Amino acid sequence: MTAADTVQEAGAHTPDPEIRALLSFLDGQRRHVLGILEGLDAEALRLPVLPSGWSCLGLVQHLALDVERFWFRAVFTGDPAVIAALEEIDDAWQVDPGITAGEVIERYRAETALADAVITSAVAEAPLVWWPHDQFGAPHLHTLRDVLLHVITETACHAGHLDAARELLDGRRWLVLT
Repeated sequence: MTAADTVQEAGAHTPDPEIRALLSFLDGQRRHVLGILEGLDAEALRLPVLPSGWSCLGLVQHLALDVERFWFRAVFTGDPAVIAALEEIDDAWQVDPGITAGEVIERYRAETALADAVITSAVAEAPLVWWPHDQFGAPHLHTLRDVLLHVITETACHAGHLDAARELLDGRRWLVLT
């Protein structure tokens, strides 16, 4: 049985406790990503603040396309249209000047909603349908659980990057412990 079959069979079932717990952690990191950006104007969102040259908006676009869309809809479900669309973007970290900040943020929200539909319709042990051997070699993730843990880690790491960028932009910090 493939992940796509598992998703279809599961339909609108209530996710098991493990999936609910993992999704809760992922949602917390997603809220952090969006929350640390609140109040930044479009110019600040596009401003590269680190020597590598990425902007906050570029990082959000990366999370939408290279993380949420890639891991859940390409790797986990093997959606042929999503896999084909992977070739359309050379560098998700670079936001086209014709795309507004609002469009990038809305794309991130839309991709997280699509990912949630996949996640909540499957079981933790469901196998992956597609693996990008050309990018990663032999598979090192094997189930939805593995992908969820990977995406939680990557999103948390990038939320920390956004914390540093925001502090450099205007001094705001997300979590202040005294």
